[in-house]
Amino acid sequence: MAGSSKKVIYAALAGNTLVAITKFIAATMTGSSAMLSEGIHSVVDTGNQLLLLLGLHKAKKPADDRFPFGHGKEVYFWSFVVALLIFAVGAGVSLYEGIHQLSNPSPISSPYINYIVLVLAMLFEGAAFYFALTEFSRAKGKWGYFEAVRKGKDPTTFVVLFEDSAAMLGLLVAFFGVLLSQVTGNLIYDGLASIIIGLILGGTAIWLAYETKGLLIGESANVKVVADIRKVVAGYPQVEHVNQVLTMHMGPQYILVNLSVDFSDQTTATELEETIAKLDTQIKEAWPNVKKVFIEAEARRSALTETTEKES
Repeated sequence: MAGSSKKVIYAALAGNTLVAITKFIAATMTGSSAMLSEGIHSVVDTGNQLLLLLGLHKAKKPADDRFPFGHGKEVYFWSFVVALLIFAVGAGVSLYEGIHQLSNPSPISSPYINYIVLVLAMLFEGAAFYFALTEFSRAKGKWGYFEAVRKGKDPTTFVVLFEDSAAMLGLLVAFFGVLLSQVTGNLIYDGLASIIIGLILGGTAIWLAYETKGLLIGESANVKVVADIRKVVAGYPQVEHVNQVLTMHMGPQYILVNLSVDFSDQTTATELEETIAKLDTQIKEAWPNVKKVFIEAEARRSALTETTEKES
């Protein structure tokens, strides 16, 4: 999965770099505020791809005494930073440029250059978007798109998809902003286009921040994984009751599992050791992303006790 994520990021990085160069050339030659906002948008996206690659690189670092569960959450941290940059830089500058254009409108010269650049940008961004969408569709399996984003544990795939989606919308808005300004002679449309682009980026950033926040602070494995682990553990004859199945994603491909199990009173120490060893092996073989399994032998908890612990 990490390999697929890198392919998507590299494709987006190449596309955004080409698009940024062409947009800034067009903005310099024409004076379009919407085009300048789009150029800034592409620069932010290019920087974001570099940050995502940095996160993937840092996540590979092995576990050590200070980070005994590895560095997998580096991916989540840098994905969150990307969301903040989109909001602070991309949305902020675009809104500023749009408001500045409305208050001090400047004419757009050679608008046809903008059209050429925007069409080229749509081709570059469209290719990156198609690649990201294809990889995301393959990775999501039977889930719907919104469900896959909500339940997905690898933010690099949907971060790039969100960015590319926002980029395509922004290009369409910039195109119509320049077109309406040329046709009507009213420069307000160019400024409004820049503001709309800023709002698109702001909305994208907020959604990305929301989706990555849970992963960053410690999100559990998918409900089905938790339920299946509970079923496997409960199937052992030595197990009388499964009290809790606690899971946490320490990275996209790293699940930590902590089990609280009430074993039968007739279970000997030797049988207990063998059962725990078998559980550890079976769980890791069934779910390769499970890297650590901790099993606590505890007496069966009453419903009242479990409810009290959850409330506290």
